[in-house]
Amino acid sequence: MLKFVYKIFPLFVFASYPILLVYTFLWQKDLFLKSLTVPAGVFLGITLLRIIIKEERPYVRYGVAPVFAKNSKPDSMPSRHTASAFIIAMAILRFNVWAGIAYLFIAVMISVSRVCAGVHFVRDVIVGAAIAILCGIVFLFLLL
Repeated sequence: MLKFVYKIFPLFVFASYPILLVYTFLWQKDLFLKSLTVPAGVFLGITLLRIIIKEERPYVRYGVAPVFAKNSKPDSMPSRHTASAFIIAMAILRFNVWAGIAYLFIAVMISVSRVCAGVHFVRDVIVGAAIAILCGIVFLFLLL
């Protein structure tokens, strides 16, 4: 079950994102740019934070093998998978409440799988989720 959530859920969420972009481009052109730039901005911001922070992953710090084979770069904090899943969920929430809630649940499952697989600390996924949710609220909902 962990392998399914760890591998398939992120693919599902990230494959859904282009569908959102096509939808906004075709039917809500005024929101297309936000749907494109806000998730891209979160992704780039998280990537820059990881480069600056250079936090070791749990399996490196404690000298254990990860549950699934993983590159051992010092880029644990914050979780980019978590942040990406949450900002995509927030973008979907902007257009459809029920689908957004389902995607938020999937984002939580992705976060939990990252910790259970030993590739992130709890704080890594909390920070990634918090950044994405905050950016989603501000840039997708408040600044219309």
